[in-house]
Amino acid sequence: MKAAFLDFATLGPGVSTAGLDQLLAVSYHTHSSQAEIRARLQDKEVALLNKAELDRETITGSTGLKFIVLAATGTDNVDLEAAREKGIAVSNIRDYCTAAVVQHVMALILGLTRHIMGCRTPVSGKDWERSEARVLFEYPIRELTGKTLGIVGYGSLGRGVAEAGRCFGMEVLVGERVGLAAEAVRQGRTPLCDLLKQADIISLHCPLTDASRHMIGADELRLMKSDALLINTARGALIDSRALAEALDTGVIAGAGIDVLAEEPPADDEPLLSRDRPNLILTPHIAWTAKESRQRAVDQMVENVADYLNGGRLRRVI
Repeated sequence: MKAAFLDFATLGPGVSTAGLDQLLAVSYHTHSSQAEIRARLQDKEVALLNKAELDRETITGSTGLKFIVLAATGTDNVDLEAAREKGIAVSNIRDYCTAAVVQHVMALILGLTRHIMGCRTPVSGKDWERSEARVLFEYPIRELTGKTLGIVGYGSLGRGVAEAGRCFGMEVLVGERVGLAAEAVRQGRTPLCDLLKQADIISLHCPLTDASRHMIGADELRLMKSDALLINTARGALIDSRALAEALDTGVIAGAGIDVLAEEPPADDEPLLSRDRPNLILTPHIAWTAKESRQRAVDQMVENVADYLNGGRLRRVI
């Protein structure tokens, strides 16, 4: 079967595609514009992609397309309804980057509570040598032990972060699934409004849906403690970034660790990039990018393709 990998560069250097090449005749493209995607899929039966967008027009116009294989868990960049209508199978990958994302979440939390980067400046600037107290107290360092960690989205990533939090002595609250409050009651989960009020640190791990878009806005931020931290390594549009920027600037919350933005690469008017904020750590969607995770992503794509060719439904979304 002929295949096109539409945005292979998004998987970064150093990964092996030998498994894919044994199963498919793959054309690799570093990146693809919308016009290029349509042209490159014209004679292809399989589309391989990570962040490239497959909209309705592209899917309906790709007459030979039979299988869409995502190198990601999220599927919001593919029009699933259009794929379903055309009988095109869609698979994603799962649990491939849990270790990397959990470690990144904890790095963001520790970065905001230990102020490692900020503490380097007075050392290099000789402030430590001039300190009569023999120590510097400019940065309010906090312990995690005894703090409450709120998890919104309790799949593999959420569970992994919860386990890591408990290792640091944190109490864990699991929030209700957005849009499924009745189910949350049955599962004993904490209503979102209560979680926002009680948690010292909130970490988001839920998918982006119509119900979860801007689930954290100005009203929700005002419910949080003034010394609380907000962490997002899931999808940028879960948070109203303009409301978050204002909350950080006015002391509504103490800080945020953000690895994802609503638009990536970000637009010039992205509010979180409008100024340097000492209470914001912003990383360029790298939580998942450990080399080991990226290779597992390709390996799971290989498994999905092999299973599809054998008539199976491994990790099938459609």
